[in-house]
Amino acid sequence: MKRYDDLLIRCPRLGGEVTFAYCRVEQGDLPCSRIIECWPSLPVKEWLQEVLTPEEWDRFTNRPPGDRISTIFRAVDSLKKKP
Repeated sequence: MKRYDDLLIRCPRLGGEVTFAYCRVEQGDLPCSRIIECWPSLPVKEWLQEVLTPEEWDRFTNRPPGDRISTIFRAVDSLKKKP
């Protein structure tokens, strides 16, 4: 799926454009909870079922989506940690 990393989409949670690469790691060890809905033209669900462990898949599918402000703060924090 890394071949799709540079693709852009408008994020309904953040209100701006993000890459697929961001969506893959938006929750740290898990992808964004909306990645399947936001990228319907890509085989995201199948890919996630291949790469996530059963425990990770369970956490991914059973967590509540975060609100916009929390998501923005997490994004800012992750950008601060990058060199």
